[in-house]
Amino acid sequence: MGITALQAHGEGLGAAGVGEYRGATTAARFSAPQAEFDALRNGCGVYDLGFRAKISLTGGDRVRWLNGMVTNNIRDLAVGSGVYAFLLNPQGHILGDLNAYNRGESITVDTDSGQAEKILATFEHYIIMDDVEVTNLSEQLTALGIAGPKAREVLAAAGFTIPETQPLQVVPVKWQGAECALVRGEDTEHVCYEIRLAPASVKQLWDALRAAGAAPVGSEALELQRIVSGMPRYGVDIRERDLPQETEQARALNFNKGCYVGQEIVERIRSRGAVHRKFSGFVAHGGEPIAVGAKLVAGEKEVGEITSAASLRFAGREKTVALGYIRREVGVPGREVMVGAAKVTVVQLPFADSVLLQEESSLEQRPA
Repeated sequence: MGITALQAHGEGLGAAGVGEYRGATTAARFSAPQAEFDALRNGCGVYDLGFRAKISLTGGDRVRWLNGMVTNNIRDLAVGSGVYAFLLNPQGHILGDLNAYNRGESITVDTDSGQAEKILATFEHYIIMDDVEVTNLSEQLTALGIAGPKAREVLAAAGFTIPETQPLQVVPVKWQGAECALVRGEDTEHVCYEIRLAPASVKQLWDALRAAGAAPVGSEALELQRIVSGMPRYGVDIRERDLPQETEQARALNFNKGCYVGQEIVERIRSRGAVHRKFSGFVAHGGEPIAVGAKLVAGEKEVGEITSAASLRFAGREKTVALGYIRREVGVPGREVMVGAAKVTVVQLPFADSVLLQEESSLEQRPA
């Protein structure tokens, strides 16, 4: 487990806690995680993305080869565009998830550092006679994230010219003479960007964004934001035993692209009907805590499990929200189920502000 390029600056960052996150050592918090979460939702927060590994694919066969490896369409990806995809084994189970970006003369694969070793080994296993070269760029490239309704204002104040872009679109930019790449986040509900740059410039950029008004945010607040956004995390909410359609991540699948590893299983599920369980969100009544790994029960029958949970304050109200899997016939938004002694309501993902603002009595009155 390596330390991120930003965290290598140690005490100069002012972090109040440090820990492992997604396979790398980074800041866990700078202040109270709730305050940092509020900055991401209502102001602007800046955070370390050095826990994301960058892998470069070059060679004349790179597009055809990667298209045959992952679940989304790489063949028709425009230069500067990216997609989210799964890497599967031949049985259709998920080995990892990633974003792939067409950079013209190369493809950049972006994934958690905790997945990088497995993904690199899988890539190497499947390169036989193909003209594909795989290079781990993690020591040469790092990134910062910036999010919140004031993110564009802060970027402009720090000296960035911000082009109009689509989700997962990457554009080259310069900042104080340094070559950077600006990537718009996939979350269409909230403004967020990733700034990729050489490790030597990351502390300077961090200081500039903070001086421009961004609050420092650690991994604990990022987890709160991830859960509220309904985004599953590999190794936590997505496991190797899971099938793509169970995760409800339709954005990772393309059914018109041709063959890839595991496609037969994915297509069989599509043609024969839905899988028996689905990824969903849950809100606890009364703010009761929910344990990760706890079982969902309906009518004394086990119907699912919790994979992520968070307690937070939203607009002055204490809420406990969770992610997990539930059987499809039970997992209807508004349906109430039990987690231990706690009653929870099934909700559509992402968690809408209107749901988080609802009184508990209103949740209980929603139709089953």
